[in-house]
Amino acid sequence: LALLFGKTAIQVCEGQQYDIDFEIRDDVSIQEYLTMIEYKTAVLLGAAMQMGAIVAKASKADQKAIYEFGKNLGIAFQLQDDYLDVYGDPVIFGKQVGGDIIENKKTFLYLKASELLDGENKEKLQSLYHKKTSPVSDKIGIVKQLFSSSGSENAIQTEIKNYTNKAFSVLKTINISEDKKSMLNNFGLQLM
Repeated sequence: LALLFGKTAIQVCEGQQYDIDFEIRDDVSIQEYLTMIEYKTAVLLGAAMQMGAIVAKASKADQKAIYEFGKNLGIAFQLQDDYLDVYGDPVIFGKQVGGDIIENKKTFLYLKASELLDGENKEKLQSLYHKKTSPVSDKIGIVKQLFSSSGSENAIQTEIKNYTNKAFSVLKTINISEDKKSMLNNFGLQLM
């Protein structure tokens, strides 16, 4: 437990540092972003799941599998959070929609749109992320439109599904009773 806790604490700190570093970098890759959300968010869920498996004296293979279940679910959750920040209903989401855009956060949506856009639209997106634009609602609307038209909105939905499917595929391999798998499955569905 102590080794897992220590490793997780280090990864969370690394993930937080990556997040801070990304604020001033213009060359962040999608893979770096996925690593950042894995370390900053997903490893916590994976470690919590594995700690439960360790306490329950599960096999090493099941401990590893439940960690992977939690980690993949955590990545899907964070991507879903990024998506909802732009496209969610603020009443249901519980946060101001467009907060990441206002803060110029380089989320998956921004990075994918930057990759897919070219010419004037790419310059427009990057320009909006390099200055504080007023009024804010105009900035959110323009960036949201660029995310949608570029295909970034569809790409993030595909990634959310991919990581969710990975998580549930791993869950099927864990050697526990079907009722316990059902509980974990329901937990995953509720989280998403």
